[in-house]
Amino acid sequence: MAISLYDVSVASFLQVLGAVQGFLGKGLAHCRETGLDPESIVGARLHDDMLPFRFQIASVAHHSRGALEGAKAGHFAPPGAVGELDYAGLQALVADARAQLQTLTRDEVNSLEGGEVLFRIGSREMPFTVENFLMSFSIPNLHFHATTAYDILRQAGAPLGKRDYMGQLRLKA
Repeated sequence: MAISLYDVSVASFLQVLGAVQGFLGKGLAHCRETGLDPESIVGARLHDDMLPFRFQIASVAHHSRGALEGAKAGHFAPPGAVGELDYAGLQALVADARAQLQTLTRDEVNSLEGGEVLFRIGSREMPFTVENFLMSFSIPNLHFHATTAYDILRQAGAPLGKRDYMGQLRLKA
């Protein structure tokens, strides 16, 4: 059986977004149980030279929903200004990205195969095929930002484990 572009992108994005929704929920529950202000997490960083939790979560949405929007449009750029989203706003951003991806059909996504995507960052341009853009750029970025957000919550004491990061597995029917 051949694997489709839909399976490697949308199905994978939905799994990660579902996991992120789950660990955001557990992170909020931890805050409530311990009296930690969830807004203190929004600006938290693993290291001074890394962007904050807010950016990590926004990048999860950008490298999933936004990646497919970029594949359709033929161009993609880093996320714009994230703004001052609070914890609830970040949860809504992930839920919205997930809901938008769920509206995409297999045929719609699979028809993008063979297309081109130009990634622009400043004056630098990187040409990709849609497949290589999704598999070698957006999926790794998605996991990097999801992992960093997970790690910030763990650093804040949230009781998360590997299963929380993995999300809903796609088991054999």
